[in-house]
Amino acid sequence: MSAEPTKLAPKLSLLSVVVFGLAYMAPGIVISIFGVIAATSEGTAPTAFALAAVAMLLTALSYAKMAKIFPNSGSAYVYARRLLDSRVGFLVGWAILLDYLFLPTVAWLFQSFYLAAQFPNIPVWAWLALNAGLTTIINVTGIVLTDRVNKVLTLLVVTLIGIFIAYCLAYLGGNPAASFTDPFWNNATTVGGVAAAAAIAAYSFLGFDAVSTLSEETKNAERNIPRAILLTVIVGGILFVVVSLIMQLVHPGGDFEEAATAAYAMQVLVGGQFYANVTNILGIIGGFASGLAIQASTSRLLYVMGRDGVLPRRLFGRLNRRTKTPVFNLVLVGAMAMLALNISVEIATSFINFGAFLAFTTVNLCVIAYFIRSRKQGKKMSVIGFIVLPILGAGVDIYLLTQLSSIAITIGLCWIALGVIYLAFLTKGFRKEPPEMRLHERESNAAQSVEDLQNPDSGHQPPIKHGGGRVQSTEI
Repeated sequence: MSAEPTKLAPKLSLLSVVVFGLAYMAPGIVISIFGVIAATSEGTAPTAFALAAVAMLLTALSYAKMAKIFPNSGSAYVYARRLLDSRVGFLVGWAILLDYLFLPTVAWLFQSFYLAAQFPNIPVWAWLALNAGLTTIINVTGIVLTDRVNKVLTLLVVTLIGIFIAYCLAYLGGNPAASFTDPFWNNATTVGGVAAAAAIAAYSFLGFDAVSTLSEETKNAERNIPRAILLTVIVGGILFVVVSLIMQLVHPGGDFEEAATAAYAMQVLVGGQFYANVTNILGIIGGFASGLAIQASTSRLLYVMGRDGVLPRRLFGRLNRRTKTPVFNLVLVGAMAMLALNISVEIATSFINFGAFLAFTTVNLCVIAYFIRSRKQGKKMSVIGFIVLPILGAGVDIYLLTQLSSIAITIGLCWIALGVIYLAFLTKGFRKEPPEMRLHERESNAAQSVEDLQNPDSGHQPPIKHGGGRVQSTEI
């Protein structure tokens, strides 16, 4: 019997990975949460989204730097264990699990509630099982099919957004906006209100970091993953600002009969009841792409942690020989969806962001750590790019952490405490480092480069790649 393959196959292009990141973020979310953002910012939703985009771009720059240095799946978990400490890396990975494990469940739960409302004869649990089951089957089949379905559904969502914008513009043609500047700043605007709205809007960008979990399945990952991370935030930010601006022109100010359902009311206003109902159904179908992307990303993180031996390798660190997908992980994430029947949407969404913002903060610190070690080796690096911007990014992420609800912080801290207990068991009372397994040459080279930065007298030289007649160093 042949050995189980341990390598993920690089089949994704730059476009595929960017679409994956956008699908994870769910572009249609700007329409769904517009009412809440506009109400919180007193009618300046585009300003709040623009501020959130700039804030998230700071962390995206740090992710891009790390993805270039460590072009392997695992994201913040890998960066932290390489540049800070293996135990810190474990806890970061553990924190991200809280986010990643429940994000697919929340995505499927939202879909199921909307479908049950549209088709009340079918119960929520049946829609939940159908959503999770179909997503799992597609992901198990392989990354190529996942990529194709993801592109089609994301195109559907973008098309629906385009149609909605066309309806809004047609409405504005017959009802000109009172002011084109008020959506950015008006007499009721306050710095505190815009900042609070930007903190909410920042949640819309969660998912750009998940792009890095596909590094080992992306062609020319050293080049394409950093670009994809930045493009995901930039394209998403532009989309959010433009759409929210047009919606804010249609509905000036921040007063709504019901902020949570403002988008549906606006669809009825600009296109009529039939258009609103059809768009609602198609939007739900398009939202399937988000669950697809989130489940794929979660399964890859579990696979890397299993491959490293942090989680049981025989279960989590295995790939199917034919499809080269982590089948056990995908089925586990799909099965966890049924837990959503006993968890309210409010509770689930209140704590999934704890791990994300903690990971964001850690990645910014990793960039600073890389700068310090590189300078000891005599390398000249940008203070602005490797110190100033990461500090600003970490500051924003910490602020966003403080804006989470008390229940989110409590559950997050309890999850970290549970991780510390498991880490103590794994390392026999912290007497040894968590297990690690390097199976990829490029991963080993990156790790050796960091080791050389830590130990200048080790006798090793940082890895150099020869290709195309040029010499390429690992420095960013």
